[in-house]
Amino acid sequence: MKKCIVLSIVCLIIAGCGGLRFEPSEAAKQNALLHHRTTQAAAQQAKIENSSQRLQGLTELGELQSSSFVGYYGLPAESIQTETVDDILSESNAALAKEAFDESLDRPDGWDITNGTLDMAIGIAALFGGAYGIKALRFLQEAKDKSLALREIVKGNELFKQEHKAYSASFKESQAKQSSATKQIVSQIKSEA
Repeated sequence: MKKCIVLSIVCLIIAGCGGLRFEPSEAAKQNALLHHRTTQAAAQQAKIENSSQRLQGLTELGELQSSSFVGYYGLPAESIQTETVDDILSESNAALAKEAFDESLDRPDGWDITNGTLDMAIGIAALFGGAYGIKALRFLQEAKDKSLALREIVKGNELFKQEHKAYSASFKESQAKQSSATKQIVSQIKSEA
């Protein structure tokens, strides 16, 4: 049993996370469908208005490309009004597009992913229990707590330095004595803030 678990973990590490993706939100799914219906309407309108072949070709290509977004994201659970051009151009659909855009900017950072991975490892350790499981559980929980504490300290220090410029030189002086590994971790946290 333990060999199977170890083999699974090794395979996951070797394969990497490239095949994993975050599940799209309902707003993202609705926006993908809205985008597809918008490109369909644009292609139809370009034909109705007898636009140039170039514009008709672009809108048809956009429509085709847009269908892959719906395929990738999946259909939303709640339908949206997209029967007519006026439906598509409604304020509620504009608000939906803005909401999906705002969500797209709010992707999880490296710390969120690390915490999620630690949570998964804690769950696996708890599932298999035993003396080693309990030790692993304690170790992983402590690692997660320390990771969160470090992140909060660095962010708090950065906020303090912004609000109290007079102490900025003292912070830099104390940080000069840190190990290169610590400096690298702190630098990474600062860049994400």
